[in-house]
Amino acid sequence: MTPNRGDVIERVVRKKIGISELSRKLHVSRTAIYNWFENGQINLETICKIGEAINYDFTKEFPEEFALAQDLKTIEIANTIEKREESANHSVDHWMNKYISLLEKYNDLLVDISHHTHSKAS
Repeated sequence: MTPNRGDVIERVVRKKIGISELSRKLHVSRTAIYNWFENGQINLETICKIGEAINYDFTKEFPEEFALAQDLKTIEIANTIEKREESANHSVDHWMNKYISLLEKYNDLLVDISHHTHSKAS
């Protein structure tokens, strides 16, 4: 039988510190930690918190999960950058259109003034 996440993490934790100390560092009950170890359903964020608390890098134990998380993070960052660029481009277009509109109105006023001045001179 292959060990679940909880078994793997528990083995590492017990080599580093006791469960009571880990519970204090994570501000969770010992029961919660035992439940994590028993059911093995520990999300990557919690694994990272445990690793930080015991000064241990779990990437060796869960390389696929960390690689997937890194890929997702990279995609998330790329999407954020793309949204910012779209927003900036939209902003530039917005102000450029405003400027062109004002410039056209200004030119219309100049034409009106020119016509008005010519009609008085005649």
